[in-house]
Amino acid sequence: MITTVQQHILQQQQEISEASGRFSWLLSGITLATKMVEAKIRTAGLSDVLGAFGQTNVQGEQQQKLDVFANQALLHCLGLRDSVAALVSEEDEEPVTFNRSVDTGKYIIVFDPLDGSSNIDVNVNVGTIFSVLRRLPSDTTDLQASILQPGYTQVAAGYVVYGPSTVLVYTTGHGVHGFTLDPTIGAFVLTNENMKMPEHGNYYSVNEANAASWPDKYREYVGKLRSGALGRQYSSRYIGSLVADFHRTLLKGGVFLYPPTKDQPGGKLRLLYEANPLAFIAEQAGGMASNGNGRILDIKPEGIHQRTPFMVGSKREMEALLDGRATDGRAK
Repeated sequence: MITTVQQHILQQQQEISEASGRFSWLLSGITLATKMVEAKIRTAGLSDVLGAFGQTNVQGEQQQKLDVFANQALLHCLGLRDSVAALVSEEDEEPVTFNRSVDTGKYIIVFDPLDGSSNIDVNVNVGTIFSVLRRLPSDTTDLQASILQPGYTQVAAGYVVYGPSTVLVYTTGHGVHGFTLDPTIGAFVLTNENMKMPEHGNYYSVNEANAASWPDKYREYVGKLRSGALGRQYSSRYIGSLVADFHRTLLKGGVFLYPPTKDQPGGKLRLLYEANPLAFIAEQAGGMASNGNGRILDIKPEGIHQRTPFMVGSKREMEALLDGRATDGRAK
């Protein structure tokens, strides 16, 4: 028999204290919204939803029509869940908060509604990234303290990749599980339970066009990957869609790099709704994630749109990067 994502959560309720009925209902809001986004993407070329929306978001990025649709879908589906205290989106300057008591509105959801949306016009994979935080019992006012929690406090995190098939990957801190959308029944069905990132891989993923402005250690590290100095010859794979590049790294191993540059010394990717959820998933799958100086999940956020350098991948490749070692990357 098949197992849907809702059934999977329900089966884990005895082991996961956070997986209450409210929590399962909250996750169903995320899956409903992403199915709406998937349906819109699937017919995008036929329904005039490709191209720019004509406005710039808080990040200074040109909004795409599908950015706006995906954001509205998540806000609508999650806003109806009474367990949600606040929603934080990449597309909105400020959080959307709800006047719900601490006993009712227990969760904060942060999300990137459509990662890689600039690729949609050329039919490249895009995705949705989300993170669930528990509201602090003492936070009864503007919810900033609950929103700006370090990544290690996440209750759940996940992403959806919209591609040849639509795949949901999530963790609640008890392993990483993958589901594939079955269009015949309209449900995400369990296809990969207890996913593990390989201890080492054969691929690295980075935009090498920025190499001239990286700190030296990143240029040297990528040079070692290319030359075989880490014990194997690595190949480059870079899509330019964070979710797609991360998903490949999760399945195949290796390393994904988004180093600081001279123009963006603080990094480009957003901590709360890009780096933190993917770092949580990576660690649960046996990988590592760092900003180059320390663990991503240990960073105390200072703002909802804070950026960070982001390096994530298999244990061997990440240790070689962080330790500066040019050692044999083969398993011993």
